[in-house]
Amino acid sequence: MDFLDPDLHAYSEAHTTPETPLLHRLNRETHLNVMKPRMLSGHLQGRTLAMFSQMMRPRRILEIGTYTGYSALCLAEGLAEDGVLHTIDVNDELEDMVRKYISEAGLEEKIQLHIGQAAEVIPTLDEQWDLVFIDADKKSNGLYFDMVIDRVRPGGFILTDNVLWSGKVVEKFRPKLDKDTELVLDFNRKVHEDPRVENLLLPIRDGILVARKK
Repeated sequence: MDFLDPDLHAYSEAHTTPETPLLHRLNRETHLNVMKPRMLSGHLQGRTLAMFSQMMRPRRILEIGTYTGYSALCLAEGLAEDGVLHTIDVNDELEDMVRKYISEAGLEEKIQLHIGQAAEVIPTLDEQWDLVFIDADKKSNGLYFDMVIDRVRPGGFILTDNVLWSGKVVEKFRPKLDKDTELVLDFNRKVHEDPRVENLLLPIRDGILVARKK
């Protein structure tokens, strides 16, 4: 769900740096050939992720939830010269597609793809994170947050996607309170009440919760 009027959304995209040809091709291939293309970050959110990364110039990025690799390519745009992005996804059926686009972007040395359960992979990565992007199974958002927060450097950021949950976090946009919505509400409350972070919920696409570690 997009919370902007469609014309305002189109105006916003028209006044945002366009996708690169590679990202445009990945966007199109995802919509044509992959199930649930709504999961793709897309133009406006992709440029938001790229802008965060470019402002920070992070050395280490962790992405939880790769899908077809669009957001990873965007986040990698701001990596420091010696920077590396680790991205984790459980779906091995998309691995060849992701690796193809990483290769075409010339980022084989910058992006490390891990196929497996994020809760099992994260403890094997001995890194201090500058930027974390959580965009995986929503029921585990709290678990992933807890697993990474102590390894995020002071001043680092954790971004979490889909925190507006198609508007259902607001009572008038849902017929009833289902379990998935309850989990999203609990996670948003958890981060908001965590004294270790400052937080900002951005109503971009399905909502991005930005948490800056103090």
